[in-house]
Amino acid sequence: MVELGCWPGSWLQVLAQRVGPRGRVVGVDLQALDPLEGPVVLLELDFTDPDACSQLAGALGRPADAVFCDAAPKLSGIRDVDRAALEELYDAALRVCGEVLRPGGSFVLKGFPGPGSDRFRVILRQRFGRVAELRPEGKRSTSKEFYWVASGEPGEKAKPSRRPRRGRPRGKRA
Repeated sequence: MVELGCWPGSWLQVLAQRVGPRGRVVGVDLQALDPLEGPVVLLELDFTDPDACSQLAGALGRPADAVFCDAAPKLSGIRDVDRAALEELYDAALRVCGEVLRPGGSFVLKGFPGPGSDRFRVILRQRFGRVAELRPEGKRSTSKEFYWVASGEPGEKAKPSRRPRRGRPRGKRA
């Protein structure tokens, strides 16, 4: 598994528990992190740099089952500059997926509302079979962030839900 924008490291800890001692988690961030227990490799680099993919692939050793991106740009307060920086993160994270994600793997990306997210949603739907937008329940009420969860191959249909039907039960009447 890969986490882009992994500082301060809490997601890495969860992912390391998830993969167990035989798995591998590679965390990438501009900021250095203290070493973590378990199967975690830390790379201090800019994943928006095109050369980052080769370093990441080397650290993984095999295609990743999932790529997580919790990165957010440093905001300048200038709307157009901030939107461009966010779109650069989206595009770079998708480029990393193209290089290291196994076919049919999963991609989880933090998003923010705006024209760039509308464009990126379309790209995700072209690239993956299933795309959902989730808004975490525990986030601050002022935060507008959400997460895209994408998986599968293009054209792959979502599996039917196993939720019980609502309404009156069917069968014999008493």
